[in-house]
Amino acid sequence: MTAPAHGLNRFLAEAKPSATYKVMDRVAARRAAGAKIISLSAGEPDFDTPVHVCEAGIAAIRAGHTRYTQVAGLRALREAIAAKFQRENGLDVDWRDTLVCSGGKQVIFNALAATLNEGDEVVVPAPYWVSYPEIVQLCSGKAITVACGAQSGFKLTPDALAAAITPRTRWLILNSPSNPTGAVYSRSELQALAEVLLAHPQVLVLSDDIYEHLIFDGIEFFTIARVEPRLRDCVLTMNGVSKAYAMTGWRIGFGTGPGWLIEAMEKLQGQQTSGACTISQHAALAALTGPQDFIAQSRAAFQRRRDMVVQLLNQASGLHCEVPQGAFYTFASCEALLGKTTPAGTRLNSDEDVVNALLDEANVATVHGSAFGLGPYIRIAYALDDASLRQACEAMQSFNQALVD
Repeated sequence: MTAPAHGLNRFLAEAKPSATYKVMDRVAARRAAGAKIISLSAGEPDFDTPVHVCEAGIAAIRAGHTRYTQVAGLRALREAIAAKFQRENGLDVDWRDTLVCSGGKQVIFNALAATLNEGDEVVVPAPYWVSYPEIVQLCSGKAITVACGAQSGFKLTPDALAAAITPRTRWLILNSPSNPTGAVYSRSELQALAEVLLAHPQVLVLSDDIYEHLIFDGIEFFTIARVEPRLRDCVLTMNGVSKAYAMTGWRIGFGTGPGWLIEAMEKLQGQQTSGACTISQHAALAALTGPQDFIAQSRAAFQRRRDMVVQLLNQASGLHCEVPQGAFYTFASCEALLGKTTPAGTRLNSDEDVVNALLDEANVATVHGSAFGLGPYIRIAYALDDASLRQACEAMQSFNQALVD
C-alpha cells in the first residue's frame, strides 16, 4: 500500500530499507515454501550466548529486576563499560560519560540525531554497513560516501578523507574491523587519518568498534581515540555485546564520548525509548565482568572458518576475495560473472542479479556488494557451522561452473 503524499516524513520517504533484512525476508519466504536454504546473509554469530550470561538474565527476572532503569543505564553496567574501555582500549573513561542503548544501532542514531542539522555532511567510507547512510538520511544529514576499493585494502586514505571534508562536514564514521569487508585499520593508518582530522576540529568521529574482538592472525586492535588522545573530545567510541558475546537479540550497545555529547544523546533517548531492557542490562553486566574465555574460543572458530571459506571461494570460477583480517565476512568480487547467463536463463548484469540467482537457483543466500556502496561484490557471512559453510561454497562453485557466456 502506498502512503499518501503527505503521510511520511520526507527523510523517511527517501530512505531505503535494509538490504540485509530484505534478503533475510526472502530466505524466510523460500523456507516457508519448503526450500532448504543455506543463509550466509545474517551478520550475527551462530553460537549460543554463554551460559553464565543467560543465567544472569534469568536471575535478574527471578530477583524482580523487571522495572525501568535510569535512561543512561544501570550504574553498575556503566561502571563495567568504563572499566572495559580502560582495560581493553586504554581510554580513561568516567562511568558518567557512558551511555547504554538498545543495541549499537541506537548509539549511532542517538549521536547523529542529536547533532545533525539539515544539510550537514557525514563522511562514510564505502564499502559501509548498509545502515550508515540511511541513518544519516533519517537524521536530516547528507552522507558523503568515499569509495575505498581493493587497492587501498577497502580502507579510507588520508588524501581521500581530506578531499571529502567541507565546511558542512560534521562527522566521519569509521568501522574497524569492517562490515562488510573485514578490513582492519592499523595504528599507523589511524594516526595518518587523525593528522587530517586535527586540522578540522569541527569534525566529530564515530568509531564503530563492534567487531573489536574478532581480529585474526594475532593482529592488534586499535581505536582512534587511543591512537590520538588529542581527538578524545571529538570522538564517540561505540561498542556492544552483540558480536563479542553472541548476544545480538539481547539488544545492548554502549558508547563513550565527550560529556556534552553523551548528555545530548541521553536527553534524546529519554524521549525515545528510555532505558534499555533491564534484564538484558544485567546479562550484559555478566558478560563484561565474567569469564572471557568465550571470546578467544569464538575467534579461533571464526578464523578457521575464514580460512576454509576464502580457499573455497577462490576456487569458484569467477569469484575472488582477499583474506579479511577481522569480523566474519568475506567480500568477494563477482565482476567476472557479469554478462553470463544461468541455467534458468537469467542474465547476470549486476551483483544484485548474482545474489538473486544464487538464492533462486543454488539455494544460497548472500548480500550484494552494491548495497554496501561498492560493487560488483558479494558479501558472505561465515557465521555458520563448518559443514554448512562447505556445502554453501560447493553449491556456489557448481553454480558458477554452470554459467554460460
